[in-house]
Amino acid sequence: MAGTASACRVSVPASAYVGSSHSDKTLRLRIGINNMVYLAVAIFLLTLTFVIWQPKGLSIGWSALGGAVLVLLFRVVSLHDVVEVTRIVWDATLAFVAIIIISTILDKVGFFEWAALKMAHAAGGNGQKVFLFVTVLGAMVAAFFANDGAALILTPIVLEKVRLLKFDPKRMLPFIMASGFIADTTSLPLVVSNLVNIVSADFFHIGFLDYALHMIVPDLFSFVASVIMLFLFFRRDIPKVYDPAQLSSPRDALAHEGMFRISWAILGALLLGYIATQLFHIPVSLVAGVIAIVFLITGSRTGVIQPWRVIREAPWAIVVFSIGMYVVVYGLRDAGLTTVLGHLITASTLAGGYAATLGMGFIAAILSSVMNNMPTVMIDALAIHSTHISGMMQQALVYANVIGSDLGPKITPIGSLATLLWLHVLGKKGIRISWGQYFKTGIVLTLPVLFVTLSGLYLWMQFVQ
Repeated sequence: MAGTASACRVSVPASAYVGSSHSDKTLRLRIGINNMVYLAVAIFLLTLTFVIWQPKGLSIGWSALGGAVLVLLFRVVSLHDVVEVTRIVWDATLAFVAIIIISTILDKVGFFEWAALKMAHAAGGNGQKVFLFVTVLGAMVAAFFANDGAALILTPIVLEKVRLLKFDPKRMLPFIMASGFIADTTSLPLVVSNLVNIVSADFFHIGFLDYALHMIVPDLFSFVASVIMLFLFFRRDIPKVYDPAQLSSPRDALAHEGMFRISWAILGALLLGYIATQLFHIPVSLVAGVIAIVFLITGSRTGVIQPWRVIREAPWAIVVFSIGMYVVVYGLRDAGLTTVLGHLITASTLAGGYAATLGMGFIAAILSSVMNNMPTVMIDALAIHSTHISGMMQQALVYANVIGSDLGPKITPIGSLATLLWLHVLGKKGIRISWGQYFKTGIVLTLPVLFVTLSGLYLWMQFVQ
């Protein structure tokens, strides 16, 4: 199908073939196909550069939209491809926006700060214990409110608390890095834990419960490995003791106690709604959207938020970004590059399930680290689909791709939008982490955790099949 699409777009007028031999025609066709491949790659790299660079604050949505317009103008993709892309990503992107709205409202209620203070007091002045509790809190927030919520909402709270404890910059760094690292490495367990998860689950029609069944255990492997690696890496800088008396009471963090109590009931309904998405074939975005509206109405009535302001500040650009970037990625598919990747994936399966799981995971991780995880999960999903592999082997590839796309971005600062935004937030708070420093930390921490998590996936899939 990809080959047919490409051939249609690079066909040469019949008049050009008059007096030419069959070999000349073939040569010209191949040159046309090669030019289409180069064009698709060039537009993709240009789009990705602007998405990562964001010159003068240019929205990622505008950058992706510009790339989509280019591939359409140059006939790398068709309007039919745009319709197909929209069909694939609409649920994922709207669900993500709803989750961020819910997270923002909970943050204004004081929900996350309350949780952070609870854990800081529970650690009883033990520095190593509070470090562990920070990673636990980060993992819980990432699981239910997405990695972006954990990195962007929890990190400033953690930073504020360690400053109140009068930690010097060297003692603060382990907590800052842990809150950012754990947000991605433990964003595996639920479909809603990461936009990457939602996109992949939607593409392969994986239900909420089926996804959780396969990924909760690998997420536990990732959490344990992450905690161990973080502790080993920062063990000299983690303070031994601190004075919890310098922290305020958890109740003081709450903007409205009534709204806080109501929030627990609404979140319970959200979890039940997620389960219902598989049982009754309901889009995840519908459930998350309804709960977001309930939160907006409740927050407005209690005076905690201004609903229209929350709605305006929601990441609507991610909707345009998802559709636009996926259209650009479709250009790579139609140019035949995902077929090449499909051959590489197929070759990895010849050595057995474990080799295929590791191979797919590390391919996704490497691609994510150099070209961002959103286009990576899209390209890999298309490549897996092109292999026509089915059954348990396909499931292993799909979940390994998610793991690689979730964890791989931690190797470099450009691996995910959440990391770029996390660095931006820290910069506004006066914390500077150079790209070189990040890379040295990221590669040492990520590769062992990735290996352990993929191994955990392979072992667990022997039981759930």
